[in-house]
Amino acid sequence: MFRISGLIVLLFAFYGCKIKQTERGKSQQIAFIADVHLGDIYAKFQDNNYQGIKNPNTGEYANIRTMNSQLHSTRIFNENYFAFIVALDDIAKRGIKQVALPGDFSDDGQPVHIRGLRKILDQYSKKYGISFFVTTGNHDAPKPFAQDAVKTDFLGKEGNEQIISSSKSILKAKENQLEPIITADIKNGGYKETLTEMASFGFFPKKDYLYWETPFSSYSYDNYSFDKAVQESALEKRIYPVKDTNLFLPDASYLVEPTKGIWLLAIDANAYVPNEKLSGLPNNPNDFSGASIGYNNVLIYKKHLIEWVKKVSAEAKQKGKILIAFSHYPMVDFNDNASAEMKQLFGSDKMQLSRVPSEEVAQAFADAGIQIHFGGHMHINDTGVKTSVNGNTLFNIQTPSLAAYKPAYKILTIHSNVDFEIETVVVGSVPKFNSLFPFYEEEYAHLQHIKSPAIWNKDILKAKDYKDFTEWHLKELVRLRFLPEDFPVPFLASLANLSGKDLLEINKNISEIEKELSASNLKLENFESWKGLDMIFDFYRLKNADELAVPEIGSDRLKQYQIVCAQLEKSSDEKLILWAKIFLKTMNSQPSNHFKINLKNNTIERVKP
Repeated sequence: MFRISGLIVLLFAFYGCKIKQTERGKSQQIAFIADVHLGDIYAKFQDNNYQGIKNPNTGEYANIRTMNSQLHSTRIFNENYFAFIVALDDIAKRGIKQVALPGDFSDDGQPVHIRGLRKILDQYSKKYGISFFVTTGNHDAPKPFAQDAVKTDFLGKEGNEQIISSSKSILKAKENQLEPIITADIKNGGYKETLTEMASFGFFPKKDYLYWETPFSSYSYDNYSFDKAVQESALEKRIYPVKDTNLFLPDASYLVEPTKGIWLLAIDANAYVPNEKLSGLPNNPNDFSGASIGYNNVLIYKKHLIEWVKKVSAEAKQKGKILIAFSHYPMVDFNDNASAEMKQLFGSDKMQLSRVPSEEVAQAFADAGIQIHFGGHMHINDTGVKTSVNGNTLFNIQTPSLAAYKPAYKILTIHSNVDFEIETVVVGSVPKFNSLFPFYEEEYAHLQHIKSPAIWNKDILKAKDYKDFTEWHLKELVRLRFLPEDFPVPFLASLANLSGKDLLEINKNISEIEKELSASNLKLENFESWKGLDMIFDFYRLKNADELAVPEIGSDRLKQYQIVCAQLEKSSDEKLILWAKIFLKTMNSQPSNHFKINLKNNTIERVKP
């Protein structure tokens, strides 16, 4: 069987000795939607009458980003708006009443998009009785404090780029540009702005919560009251000292008991690193780097979180609560243990390797009591398992993004205090996913007119559904960005245009190859139908979607890759050997589509379709 990897950060564990059902006597479900990156494409600015551009087919106005920018980004900016609605409709239809959003729920924390998200969540809360619980990602508060921002890649009239900025002072002159749109609604939000707008979704206590606390709460479960929680929930009371400075930053972490016996632990793993030289000004966003590194920096700058997690885990065990924790960042290597080889082949600053959590991260949180953790951030589908030296096992479940290949969300079913089931739901059919395509037709015509040197492939506009559209997005992303940025030029040149047959015969072990092909019911001509470039794209499909990509690639092709890699491992070319090892590890990972976890035995088992 072939297993593949994936993405969000959620934790969950029950620490009792008896195996029992949940307190309600039946299974309970929680849905996890990571990295929504919602851009409200139909929103109106509060301080500017600009409506966007008019759809030549429908007459609707929309504020969207260019297709060119989408195909150079690891996420889709526009169509994910429709996919999010479809996912929420599906969750409502299934009768799931709790939904966690582990960060990057917005584009960049802009007021216009945060308002749009809040309105959507409010609608589903009122109509279906769904409770939403969110935590912060690096895009929801790019810096801890709000700052002016500009986007140069909105789509404007006649296919041109339209600049939208929160301030004229930060604009740079650009040839042939349309008149910039100025609105404070495009600012990057900080903690104060984002948490205030999203206050109803876990960040602050509510009367219907059975319990709510933060790492800074002075009360306990036994003497809890709503009034006490409100008094201690103010953001200025939820701050921690920044290492080696006299600065303090907010921490949005919280623990909530929304239903009897279930504890949701929302970990704010945004760790902002202070610059060597500080401005001395209060609340200056420019004094800090972004938070995209995640847990590696949490171990340095937010050690209070580990102590808090230990306390919460111990109390959950003592009180017989089922603890479910979620955060934005992965706690376990998400490259199927191939990160070491990837660093050797591509370099430590490529392939987002700086975001891979260290072994110390998994050790620390496993020993703090985390057993199951759902993470996001990487826009991938993956499951990682690590056991600490003290014998504590952590299951890290990465939730895919709806804004990337393959678009999906996760459903966690709690059967008992030790038996959990995780199902991945692909959002493939999305009404209106192609409703913005007329805009892109205009953009493409403009790019042709100006003779753009790196024009995108117009065939993406032939996508038959949203799943196909995200696959096209990945294909173009690989061509336009990943190949030029990540792959060493000589290695790419040596691999891309070789056929599968060329790669298979690289060691000239013809008799050995013939025996293996015969045993696998394959023929040499099967390997002539693809090239190294196809193998590279399938590597990215597996890296992003794990076993969700298997149906598109096909079991025969995967078997061919396995045989080719076995030959490449015997090569005298060190880079080809590394490539083979990386590919094989990516093909053979933990279950990540539909599986069960048993915490009594620390086992993971695939659920057969």
